[in-house]
Amino acid sequence: MKESCFNGTLLMNVVLLDDDVSPWSINFVKPAVIRAAESDSEDEVNRQLVVKFRGFKTAYYLKKGCSSSACEGVGILNDLSNAGEEGCALLGPTCTYATFQMVDLEIGLNLNMPIISAGSFGLSCDFKRDLTRLLPPARKISSFFFNFWNHQDHIKPKWKTTYIYKKLNNTEDCFWYINALEVASGNFSASLEKNVILRKEEELSAALANRKRDSNLFIICGTPDDIMDLKNGTMDSNSEVAFLLIDLYNDRYYNGPSNAAMKNVLVLTMPNTRQYTIDTSGNNTMNDYIAAYHDAVLMFKQVMRSIWNMPSSEIEDMESVSMNYFRNVSFTGIAGDYQLDEYGDRDQTFSLIYTNNNNEIEEDSTENSSYILRRARYDKKLLKIDYDNLTKFYGTIKFDNEYFGVFEYGERGSLRHVLNDRISYPEETFMDWQFKTSVMYDIAKGMSYLHASNIVVHGHLKSTNCVVDNRMVVKIADFGLKTVFTPSKDLWTAPEHLRKQGISQKGDVYSFAIISQEIMMRKCTFYTSACSDHTEKLARVQFPSMTSSFFRPDLNCENASEREQEVCMLIRNCWDEDPDKRPDFKKIENTLWKIVSLDNQENASYMENLIHRLQTYSRNLERLVEERTALYKAERDRAHCLNFMLLPGPVVRSLKETGKVEPELFDEVTIYFSDIVGFTALCHFSTPMEVVDMLNDIYKNFDSILDNHDVYKVETIGDAYMVVSGLPRRNGNRHAKDICCMALDILAFMGTFQLQHMPGIPVWIRIGVHSGPCAAGVVGIKMPRYCLFGDTVNTASRMESTGLPLRIHVSQPTIDILQRTDCKFEYEKRGETYLKGKLPESAAGPVSKDKDVHGEAALQLVEEKDPFNTSQEAHNGLRRAARVSPSGHR
Repeated sequence: MKESCFNGTLLMNVVLLDDDVSPWSINFVKPAVIRAAESDSEDEVNRQLVVKFRGFKTAYYLKKGCSSSACEGVGILNDLSNAGEEGCALLGPTCTYATFQMVDLEIGLNLNMPIISAGSFGLSCDFKRDLTRLLPPARKISSFFFNFWNHQDHIKPKWKTTYIYKKLNNTEDCFWYINALEVASGNFSASLEKNVILRKEEELSAALANRKRDSNLFIICGTPDDIMDLKNGTMDSNSEVAFLLIDLYNDRYYNGPSNAAMKNVLVLTMPNTRQYTIDTSGNNTMNDYIAAYHDAVLMFKQVMRSIWNMPSSEIEDMESVSMNYFRNVSFTGIAGDYQLDEYGDRDQTFSLIYTNNNNEIEEDSTENSSYILRRARYDKKLLKIDYDNLTKFYGTIKFDNEYFGVFEYGERGSLRHVLNDRISYPEETFMDWQFKTSVMYDIAKGMSYLHASNIVVHGHLKSTNCVVDNRMVVKIADFGLKTVFTPSKDLWTAPEHLRKQGISQKGDVYSFAIISQEIMMRKCTFYTSACSDHTEKLARVQFPSMTSSFFRPDLNCENASEREQEVCMLIRNCWDEDPDKRPDFKKIENTLWKIVSLDNQENASYMENLIHRLQTYSRNLERLVEERTALYKAERDRAHCLNFMLLPGPVVRSLKETGKVEPELFDEVTIYFSDIVGFTALCHFSTPMEVVDMLNDIYKNFDSILDNHDVYKVETIGDAYMVVSGLPRRNGNRHAKDICCMALDILAFMGTFQLQHMPGIPVWIRIGVHSGPCAAGVVGIKMPRYCLFGDTVNTASRMESTGLPLRIHVSQPTIDILQRTDCKFEYEKRGETYLKGKLPESAAGPVSKDKDVHGEAALQLVEEKDPFNTSQEAHNGLRRAARVSPSGHR
């Protein structure tokens, strides 16, 4: 449908609230829009223009009107889009909630067509790409009050306080105008020392009656009738109090006398440029909203007329009506002259009127100085700056009620970052003398252009806001922001500005000298061997000693070449204490150009020099890649070692290759459990750190013993220690032998172990061993654990818990395996033991159904005279195994 906007029918949709109550209701606006569309019947644009009206109702909502309009406009646009009838332009909506859903590109519709609204006053609709507003938005009202409050002369002082009365039932315009004055993020509220919001009439009456009130200024939005109500019908006025009434869309101040209640009331309203009279009979045949939509049609016709007068070759490339035709333009309608700013919002000269004692209206035209506000965000002159050594400024964006400047991006980061990175930009091969002078020359060129432009001065020049692009060209950023940032005091600041805050071109020259010293030395900012403290450096620059030379960073140019000496002399001149003795950037640029040109002549042609530099950089890059690869491999190996310490090798490989581990059943394994006897008592007499150190000392030695046997440590839980053999790598019948040998080694170690915090107190452990089938697998995704499952695990745990201190309790299945392997261990029969939690084995043969009893054997020393003997003889004896007599089932 949009293609026909340039060669056929011009379809304009009007989407407005349909309630016959609001002054912009579609039935009130429709006649005026039709009149505007049919005016100038001989005009070509007029013959092609078709207007369609689509109203939306909110009668079914609990709250009627604009507060329930958020979804209605979007629903109509979806219907139009599905029918292919989006048109060339859209008039409406007036409600802020409805408009925001259409124009906000992040949550709304990307219409890419002009939306012209007489309303949409809210701050949320500011700076939208497709939106044009023909009535002053809330941002303009906030800007007016900001400048009016801060204005001072021989009559009016600067005001710092106010009361703002926010009625419960405000009209659409008043709701958003007061909201803009109220919000803390707004420029008006933030500029005040005291801003009190009154939401009830009782609060307002109390403030008026309070002789110690915070302010004598009261801002309200409404009509003279509201002033009458607030004064409770009395015509008396308090000479100490002044009301500021916002009533833009009312012409009664120009067409009739004022009443006595309007004494001490200033009224902010539109100027008397209307070519119509507002209908106050209730029929709403004409008002400012109707007039604005009438004039919106005239403006759209003016835009299309200018497009159709363009060459056909330019029209063919157009996909839609550009928003630029509705920015920074002016036109005339029945409401007077319109001037749209760069965001498509109406700039307005407001009238501030008041009533004298004779009830005569006097007028004071006050220019809306919203441009001052916009300039505080960014300077328009920045958009015109386009130079190789200055970052390009593209404009501003609004995000979370804050404004941000959009500048060209430096791919390699700041100059400070490049100077610090000696690996990527090595001193010997890349950052040589010629490159350093080239960097300084880039900065000097950019600053020379900046000082000659309308920006005049930078004021914040430092190595952190000099950025480097992907071609290693240095560009200066953060310029032109002197209206936003206050001058800072840092190591780049000239001494005269440390003493008296300010900015100057000579101050920029001093900052350039400090940056040049950073480039030459490639050390910290303002490096000097005499001082390293940041605060002390600033103090010595700001308050120089009378007995010594001025404090400046080191240059170390004693053994430098002739040209290096020349650069050092230039730097010293640039940081001279007397600003008048410092050269300007034009002279600095010319001096560095001569040095760079001579270097290029001595080093053959420019192309040969470039090829040589690329070759050197390539060789260095190869070496750098090798070093980084070696570091990567070492780090990878450390990661692999850590993985293998946490999980079995086959499990780690399976997780890396497939991302999962299939559970596995093992026919026969041997499981070891041990814990510390009396661990609770030991903890009671130890601090938490001593308990941790004790367990760490014990289990680190246990872990070193495990390295000598074919076993796998499953886990430690508190004082419990669990080991298995026969999984995850099967080892035939050796698993029982490996576990028993490991248990003997652990028992031998415990005979020599001494507590660090309780020397002389013996530490005993119980050990239980059992063999049988077992299932194993990885459990969990985060911090995965290799876990064992099955009755064998439970039985091994019970063997440990029912055992005796300093004994290795082994079940009958383990003894049978040891005997099959011809291992020469001696066993001592303990007898029958009831194991807690075992189910009756009714299917296993003729056994008792009361309890399941396992036979046990205990590995122990041949000599049992002193079970706590820690002599070397006892340790050797523990490694000789003892006698056995296996037990059976009852």
